[in-house]
Parts: sequence; structure tokens; C-alpha cells
Amino acid sequence: MLVDDSAVIRGLFTRFLEADPDVKIVASVGDGQRAIDTLKNNDVEIIVLDIEMPRMDGITALPELLKVDPKVQIVMASTLTARNAEISLKALSLGARDYLTKPSSTSEMTGAADFPSDLLSKVKAFGAQRRRKVGAAQPSGAPATARTAAPGKTDAPARPAAARPAAARPAPAASAQFTLRKPSGRKPEVIGIGSSTGGPQALFKVLADIPKTIRQPILVTQHMPPTFTTILAEHITKSSGWVCSEAKSGDVVAPGRIYLAPGGYHMTVKAEGTEKVIALNQEPPENFCRPAVDPMMRSLIKAYGRVLAVILTGMGHDGREGCRAVVEAGGDVIAQDETTSVVWGMPGAVAQAGLCCEVLPVTDIGASVQRLARG
Repeated sequence: MLVDDSAVIRGLFTRFLEADPDVKIVASVGDGQRAIDTLKNNDVEIIVLDIEMPRMDGITALPELLKVDPKVQIVMASTLTARNAEISLKALSLGARDYLTKPSSTSEMTGAADFPSDLLSKVKAFGAQRRRKVGAAQPSGAPATARTAAPGKTDAPARPAAARPAAARPAPAASAQFTLRKPSGRKPEVIGIGSSTGGPQALFKVLADIPKTIRQPILVTQHMPPTFTTILAEHITKSSGWVCSEAKSGDVVAPGRIYLAPGGYHMTVKAEGTEKVIALNQEPPENFCRPAVDPMMRSLIKAYGRVLAVILTGMGHDGREGCRAVVEAGGDVIAQDETTSVVWGMPGAVAQAGLCCEVLPVTDIGASVQRLARG
């Protein structure tokens, strides 16, 4: 179901999504109250929910939608402003699964090759997630598909003709067996954390559980756009008690602090004499992402040597090759388990590659970081 007060936006979203034969728009409505009423009468797996709407906005509708169907997967959609970034992070704490930043105009939306792909990949990944939760079968030949609507009033638009958008990123792999490595037993010099879909809430929990007596610097790459990372750094500081700042080129990395990669930039670290210094760059995206986890991990190995890497919930496989290099350099890797991950893509990739010494629920990761950080 698409929920946006702009019929033009809903039409574009329909065109982007239904260009894939495995996706069906069950309903398309213009405000939060109509979304609640429609959900009561229709079988919906995923809702793309606008934030700013008349009658009832998205943040007000969100908890009411989850009361109607606690398993529905909700993706918040908003333009890129500080206010919307703040609201989107609040929505994640209220049960939204992810957020999507809309281009500020329809011309930008139709001209942005990445946006249709991002929208489609999120919808299909959360469709697969919903089906796993309810024990429904996946459609043959597709990671996810929306179910046909049950009888009820909707104003679902007719399917317009459209060219297929750019190929979506692969959906996360299903559950698989993995083998754990023996921990190195060596004290790391630095801690690197990578996360994506569902990452903010996981970061708040993990970082709050790491005691402030740990003196290694912590560097975090969370897949997020600009503005969102500024707000996220503030929320990490408030929720964890650590001092977290959005990294800037030239920052000298200090012990006992957290540095967050800013949206749109890869965050790396280089050694300058006895100091370690942040070096941001806008080199091409890696694994479809900028910031990306892999370049951060590679730079930490080069600057510090021994690294403790933590990979939290996220779509795709960013961090896998960086963690492979961490292990080859004598470091250790922890991954979040599938049960507590919003999407077990990134942590699943490192676990299934045999790179982890521990695969843990999010509630246990902070204690594990404490233990391994002390050698």
C-alpha cells in the first residue's frame, strides 16, 4: 500500500514498483486515516508511508497501522530535511522497519536512477521478511511478492505502462549454516562497526551496552544519507552516553570516542606520525553504498593493525570483504544473528563466509565487544 498525499508521487511509485512483475500495489491512499481504514479490509505486506500529510500524518498513523497488523512492514518516505530525518529516526523507534529519502521534485525522482532501484529493493526485501515471519511461501522465481488484496474498498490505481527500472540489489539470503572461527585472543587497537537497514536501533542498544571503560576508538559506518547521519550522531550520544560525532576530515581519532561516517562520504583513517587522522572521500560507491563499510575496514587495518569488527543488521553484503581482511590481519569479527536483525544481509554474509568468532543476538553484542576488546 502506498500512502502519500500527492497522487503524482503515488503514481510514480506505482510505475517504479509494478514494472517488476512480482510486485502488486494493493491500495493507494492520500492520508494516514485512510491507510488505517484500508488496512483493516485488505491483505497488505508492505506500506510505504509518507511523513507529511493532511488529516493524519505518517508518524501519527504508524502506531495505529501496527495495531491493525503488527506484522505489516512499514517504510517511511520523506524528503531530505533535518526535521524529516528526526521524525524518521523516531519512526524507527516506534516500529517502522526502514526509511526512504524521496527526491525533492518529481523531475529529480524520475531522473534519479538509484531511487527506483532503492525503492524496489526495500519493498522486495521486506516482502521476503514478512513472508518468513508469517510462514508464507515465497513466490517461485522472486525474492518477494505482494499478495492479492482481499475484498474491500481501495483506490488502487490502474497499472501504467513503464520500462523496468534499474536492477534491484539482491534480496538477503535465507537462513544458512555457518562455522565460527576461534577468537584470536589478541587485544584490538580499534573497533569498527558497520550497519544498514535497522541499524540505528541496533547501534543504540550495542553502544549503550559497551562500558565507557573501553578505551579503543569506535568508528561506525551506517548506510544513511546526509542530514540523517548528523541527527544519528546526536541520538547516539544521548542514548549511549558515549561522545559521538559525525566525522570530519582532519579529525584526530581519540580513545574512548565514537566517529560516525557522514552521509555521502567514505570514512577512512590514515596514520600521520603517532596520530590517526580521519580522511573522508567521495570515491565511487562500493557495494552500492557511500559511505561503505569495506573501505573503512581496510583503512583501519592499515592504520592500526588489529581490528575488532562488528557487523549489524543490514541489506546486501557490504563489510564482508573488509571483514575478510580483518581476519587475515589477525583481528576478530562479531555479527548480529538472524533472529534479531531487521534484514540478515550484511551480518549473514560475513557469518556464511566463515569470518565470525561470534554470531549473537543484539542484546549480547555489547558484552562480547567488552570481552574481546580487553583481549
